[in-house]
Amino acid sequence: MRFLLYAMLGLLAGCTTGREVASTPLDIPEVAAVAVSTATMREVTRELSSNAYEGRLPGSAGEDKTLAYLTRKWTAIGLQPGNHGDWLQDVPLVETTGSNFGPLAIAGPGTALSLAYGSQWVGVSFAEEPHVALKDSELVFVGYGIYAPEKGWNDYAGIDMRGKTAVILVNDPDWIGDQLGGLFGGPAMTYYGRWTYKFEEAARQGAAAALIIHDTFPASYGWNVVESSWTGPQSHAERTDGASARPIQGWIEHEAAKAVIAASGKDLTTLEGMAMQKGFRAVPLGLTASTAFDNAARRYTSHNVIGILAGNTRPDEYVIHSAHWDHLGRCKANARGDDICNGAIDNAAGVGAITALAEAQVKAGPAARSMVFIALTAEEKGLLGSEYYAANPVFPLDHTVGGLNIDAPQVAGPARDVTVIGEGKSELDAFLARALAVSGRYASADPTPQAGLYYRSDHFSLAKRGVPMLYLKSGEDFVIGGKAAGAAWQEDYTQNRYHQPDDEFDPKWDWNAVEPDLELEYRLGRMLAESTSWPEWAKGDEFRRIRDASCKPAGGC
Repeated sequence: MRFLLYAMLGLLAGCTTGREVASTPLDIPEVAAVAVSTATMREVTRELSSNAYEGRLPGSAGEDKTLAYLTRKWTAIGLQPGNHGDWLQDVPLVETTGSNFGPLAIAGPGTALSLAYGSQWVGVSFAEEPHVALKDSELVFVGYGIYAPEKGWNDYAGIDMRGKTAVILVNDPDWIGDQLGGLFGGPAMTYYGRWTYKFEEAARQGAAAALIIHDTFPASYGWNVVESSWTGPQSHAERTDGASARPIQGWIEHEAAKAVIAASGKDLTTLEGMAMQKGFRAVPLGLTASTAFDNAARRYTSHNVIGILAGNTRPDEYVIHSAHWDHLGRCKANARGDDICNGAIDNAAGVGAITALAEAQVKAGPAARSMVFIALTAEEKGLLGSEYYAANPVFPLDHTVGGLNIDAPQVAGPARDVTVIGEGKSELDAFLARALAVSGRYASADPTPQAGLYYRSDHFSLAKRGVPMLYLKSGEDFVIGGKAAGAAWQEDYTQNRYHQPDDEFDPKWDWNAVEPDLELEYRLGRMLAESTSWPEWAKGDEFRRIRDASCKPAGGC
């Protein structure tokens, strides 16, 4: 049954949101085509993903090398330092590294299960304490772990979670819906479906630990990604309380979770069905969880890299180009013993792309508005670099017109389409439509709406504060092989390279195939920078109210 439902979701990927966008005429200027250097993108991608950078972990020697390289490169192509005369914006972070992990021991009447660390469960603590222990903490199944009063939904209603461990489902309650636009977006994940939200809400509820049950399809990645991403050093935003209030955060592998639920005398599939219904109430499982591990903490400063091409007539209006420079550092070794997660596609290639775009924009000369290029830190740790910038913007958000984010561009081959993550959310779609018409390509909807990609990359930190952002990915309708070839490439990347040591630079990549994507991003950036319009969010969009409120007193947007 589950696989039939998954198949249905594939048919829904071509649906549109049907949101109404404001009808104010937009100034979308014509932009002359220019050549954007694929050689520059290739050079930056190859350099940043080399073993010398050790996977570009924030706070490591790999960060130092990354910052030095990017500031040299951005100086050479003619950008100016963007942070009041400096290239770098300090981002204060805390890193915790767990070690000597014990198993996750599950106990109850007639029950004694031991889940092995790594293969069956993973967990971290952001408490700045040398030893972390969870002892006899009551397990409570809290469905999707959502408290959304505006939707009349509360998975924590009627239960005191203090000292307890929340067992949580991944994604949203209606991810198996039959259409987009349900209470929680149907198959299109909302922020309530993201692991970041679930852990934050569990902490607000006072839980001692929060464990998400992994499931490959609604998570949109396999257990191998969880294991590589949640083992090793973990970073989080600096807090004055030492993060002592945060619960242990972790995941349980799906088959292991089924065994735990079965030990409680219940069935996971039945509980999943209950959790999808409005009015669901948390279910105590009659079991306890215990584990312990050592925890080393250090405070450090990571950095965003910011460059600017100042506008010539309206320099106090800004267009953002962003990509994250960081990756995972060292991770679980592959069969060859390679333990460096190089992050060539994710996201050395994205930084290569915005560098090539910056170079092309500098050569074309200043536009009316300023163009800002930001290489962000700690995206892999939960969008921490972009969150810090958005909370502490160098350029006022009410004077930021909008922007483009590039994350994990594909380098497999030219595509007839471009995938729009968050189609229908803002008037930026009109700029995209004009740019696509010139290039002869077309826009396609997100083929994996359940992955919640709009809430998983750095543009989200700006969007949730009201700044319209476009997140485009190379399409899957390949010129050679069509949609089948595109889907096969994406599946192979997700299963075998994403957040794995095998995401490495490949000299066989066809860089000519990247050129149309670069030209499209160049044209979009230039259109926004030359336009007199301030693109609005669609009527009824979740971020429109925030933008409207911020613009009224500012006189900017």
